[in-house]
Amino acid sequence: MAEPTEFQPQWASPPGGTILDILDERGMSIEDFCAAMKTTERQASRLIAGAAEIDAKLAVKLQDVLGGSAAFWLRREAQFRSSLSRISDAAADMEPKAWLSTLPVRDIVAFGWVPRIAGRAQQAAALLEFFNTPTVGAWHQQYQKTVTAVAYRTSATYDSKFGALAAWLRQGEIEAEEVECGAWNKEGLRKLLPKIRALTVIEDPSVFLPKLQEMCATCGVVVAVVRAPAGCRASGATRFLSEEKALLQLSFRYKTDDHFWFTLFHEIGHLILHDCSSIFIEDKDLIPTHEEDEANDFAADMLIPSHYKDDLLSLPQDYRAIMRFSRRIGVSYGIVVGQMQHLGLLPRNKFNKLKTGYVWVNRD
Repeated sequence: MAEPTEFQPQWASPPGGTILDILDERGMSIEDFCAAMKTTERQASRLIAGAAEIDAKLAVKLQDVLGGSAAFWLRREAQFRSSLSRISDAAADMEPKAWLSTLPVRDIVAFGWVPRIAGRAQQAAALLEFFNTPTVGAWHQQYQKTVTAVAYRTSATYDSKFGALAAWLRQGEIEAEEVECGAWNKEGLRKLLPKIRALTVIEDPSVFLPKLQEMCATCGVVVAVVRAPAGCRASGATRFLSEEKALLQLSFRYKTDDHFWFTLFHEIGHLILHDCSSIFIEDKDLIPTHEEDEANDFAADMLIPSHYKDDLLSLPQDYRAIMRFSRRIGVSYGIVVGQMQHLGLLPRNKFNKLKTGYVWVNRD
């Protein structure tokens, strides 16, 4: 009888997974945890994602705040680092053909990012060229930086989408390389906000997108709309490709104007409010942070400014009243409907016909 083999998943569970389980059991928020640990949300996010290592001093703090011995937290950290090393070694030895199974190859080809090539080895070579990495091991090392830059609720969830997210982010980089733009100018972008908001009343993306992209490019921001392949649930992402060039990437994931414009202003909020060295990815599996809350508040206030909030809260559930209010404040009907639904002023299934829907045009 064959000896059973030990199951070794190709993902590493950081101590942050245990931290989140304890917080959930105790009903503690990330803010409560940060206050008790006397740390920032960015530092806590790095700890939970596994980007920050647990040393003896931090282990004692975790012991005092969450329980468990300092030795337990140090063992948990050692197990995580050992798993990362094992996965890195396995990745270096991974056959290119096996690597293909971790990628949404069908969509990558269908979207025209990589041509369809007969033979799995040849297809893998084309994909390595797409990612601009010489080997599968180099690909893992390069995109592992993204793993530790964002904090997903579980590393298993992240592993299931890692290849798809990496492909989506890479296509955004490729499209950004072709765009000439001015140098990054935060105040210039801030001054453009009213003009960008005025575009929300234009229904046709073929009309408003070029205007939006041209405006943002003058301030050093490339706006790239990239369709999300299967497995990628990101609706937006923001990062700096250099000190002078930012990439604001959107997926049109939800295909309605209220979601699109909220996501756009959410990403602009990150650019204006937050650390330029960070990558921000919008995904429901991410751990909520104060920075995400700030970006949400920024977007909501841009779409429906605070001096209109009382009027919004008193709007009747009447489509004529919604349309009049939308025209008065200068945004699309769908944005007002979406915000009313978000605030519980409308059922999710009511007045959705006032939203503008989008469809992707398939390639021939």
